[in-house]
Amino acid sequence: MNEPAAPQEYSDQAVRPFVITGGRVRASRNTISVDTLLRAASDGPPLPLTATREQRALLKLCARLHTLVEAAVKLQLPVSVVMIVACDLVDSGHLHARPPIPQAGRPPLEMLQELLDGLRNL
Repeated sequence: MNEPAAPQEYSDQAVRPFVITGGRVRASRNTISVDTLLRAASDGPPLPLTATREQRALLKLCARLHTLVEAAVKLQLPVSVVMIVACDLVDSGHLHARPPIPQAGRPPLEMLQELLDGLRNL
């Protein structure tokens, strides 16, 4: 006999993205990208009572270091929406945004592959 399918986890998506961003489609900063590292400011001012739940959720999530795209996935929001919310929090001093490690600072892929192969051979 076929068992009924397990119910899908409920996801509250009643608010449209343009409502979350206040109708804005572009972020206030052009320096934030999908691989920008976000971290809550420990010395930042307290969030105002008018802060949205998305702002609160992003700030809570960024108590630990996350990239913008990771935060979007965990918040189940479009990347463009999280980018605008993150920019608002950076502008207000609640969130720090740090550019990712530059490509020149990363080790070559071949070296990483050799390291991985060496570890597997141990």
